Amino acid sequence: MTDTPFSPSETKGDILVVDDEVDIREGLELLLSSEGFKVTLAQNGTEGIEKMDAHLYDLVLLDLMMPDRSGMDVLAEIRTRDRETPIFMITAYGSVEAAVEALKLGANDYFSKPWDNEKLLIEIGRMIALRRQEYENTHLKRALKERYSFPNIIGKSERMVRTLDLVAQVASSRSTILITGETGTGKEIIAKAIHANSPRADQLFVAVNSGQLPPDLLESTLFGHTKGAFTSAVQSKKGYFEVADKGTIFFDEIGTIGPETQIKLLRVIQEKEFTPLGSTGPIKVDVRILAATNADLHQLVKEGKFREDLYYRLNVINIALPPLRDRKEDIPLLADYFFTYYCRENGKYLDANGHSILRFQPEALQVLMEHSWPGNVRELENVVERAVVLATDTSVPIDVLPEALLEANGIRLQRSEGSPLAPDATLFQIVNDYERRVIIERLEQANWSQTEAAEGLHVPLSTLNQKIKRLDIKIRKKGE
Repeated sequence: MTDTPFSPSETKGDILVVDDEVDIREGLELLLSSEGFKVTLAQNGTEGIEKMDAHLYDLVLLDLMMPDRSGMDVLAEIRTRDRETPIFMITAYGSVEAAVEALKLGANDYFSKPWDNEKLLIEIGRMIALRRQEYENTHLKRALKERYSFPNIIGKSERMVRTLDLVAQVASSRSTILITGETGTGKEIIAKAIHANSPRADQLFVAVNSGQLPPDLLESTLFGHTKGAFTSAVQSKKGYFEVADKGTIFFDEIGTIGPETQIKLLRVIQEKEFTPLGSTGPIKVDVRILAATNADLHQLVKEGKFREDLYYRLNVINIALPPLRDRKEDIPLLADYFFTYYCRENGKYLDANGHSILRFQPEALQVLMEHSWPGNVRELENVVERAVVLATDTSVPIDVLPEALLEANGIRLQRSEGSPLAPDATLFQIVNDYERRVIIERLEQANWSQTEAAEGLHVPLSTLNQKIKRLDIKIRKKGE
């Protein structure tokens, strides 16, 4: 078994299915792949072990009864070399005894055929999310120093400087913090920076996306449950609060949690204890709570959708992140940061020091500076990632920008020769039209020699060629 550390895949999860029945394998492949998981199939236990030796998986679905080797044997062999990869047992021979034995050997859960697809998907997603958090926290100090420490939170604008000053001031405290801001402003990055610069930095940082789980499952996920707490609870499971003891728990989109969970969360904050589902005794925890929302919690309180006492408990300190449109001076810095990040990921356009040599042309950068950025920093990151993939030169032109972004700013790049400008033409269209006419005029004077026209315009030939392509100028043959 490879000893390479677990590494989260780019999909929702990389899953190995080990089952001797073709229908079961194909059914699971269809179910899981339709939900965004990458699926690998093995038709028996021997092949399953071989595939695990060659590749790292986020989770394994392992059949109990197979002709070459039983699932119990395969599970036992895997666990002698790999204690970390989550394994769910699947069998048509469901029994309490088999479930207990599988759990003793190191299985993480147990499903009998036919299973409930929705429950299986929920448990797979929960287990992979928890495993990835464990991985992130194992490497947290290094990762946070590289990406989340204050020097690497990009921003020189006055609003961001003030925000980071506040983060530095509150990081070492025990106070509950509410981080507010529009979608894509970087609320989780700020939460991780607070944790990384707190006395809890060596402990776990557990993130919970409150809006992705139904209320009953959210409670089980947060507070855990005992064996037998409900029909399918074949083993006890720790909740996120118990996992995050001595560390930090981060609630993303806190405004989406239901009334029952709000009451229990309030109790944890006030009493520093909670009771798992099915348990009769409380568990004491020392957890710092950070929460984030893009909703107006105060308005939700007025509408009766969020408890007022919980709101004030969460909002001890408020860190309000500004939208990107209110700190546009940070756009060039952010673009350079994302250029380097994605150039490294793609292994191109890097200098000797590993920094990107890509830059937006002035026209393209001007469009970015004037865009309203409804998706904030996340939208800018997507634009830069696209530019890295599509760039053919170190100078990135305006036509590499997403069409929707250009249209949102009233820009249409291509226009047939001789067609008039619209009466409501934008400044960019007017400038492009003027530039186009000047270039055509110089090309005509140079008998359509691009080299001579570039010399006359005092620009590199490559720059002129880019402008000719962007402005959709049809080059004629000399003498035409």
